[in-house]
Amino acid sequence: MTMLASEVLEALRGRTLVTAESLTGGGIGAALTAVPGASEVYRGGVISYTNWVKDNILGVDGYILDQFGAVSRPTAQAMAAGVRRLMQADVAVSVTGLAGPGGDEFGNPVGTVFIGYEDENCAEVRCCLFKGTRDQIRTQTIEAALNLILAHNP
Repeated sequence: MTMLASEVLEALRGRTLVTAESLTGGGIGAALTAVPGASEVYRGGVISYTNWVKDNILGVDGYILDQFGAVSRPTAQAMAAGVRRLMQADVAVSVTGLAGPGGDEFGNPVGTVFIGYEDENCAEVRCCLFKGTRDQIRTQTIEAALNLILAHNP
């Protein structure tokens, strides 16, 4: 994971990156800050584990959370946009999903993850369905989020 995080930081040299994390609880930030010199690119992140934080800190509209749920494409996009705006960064990535033990009231099974990306030129959300234990799902999410950043910043 350290090598992947290093690649992300190198690809973003001269720009700034922020994160909004739900199910990973800061794991993306931890992977990035394990790399010496990460502060040249990585500003920090918001752990938005509850809807209250998504709404009141990141500015995810309550309507989105009520109609689509925390684990949804619109929520992931709003999280990325919100953290990018809040922390005045060039690039943002967000993750929201279900690592277990159960699904949600919207019918999403364990392993459902939405990863949002936003920069000045584009916004994208990817939906993933990971398998494994809670820790494995979280690790796969961190890796996929870092890879999404690289896909937009080769």
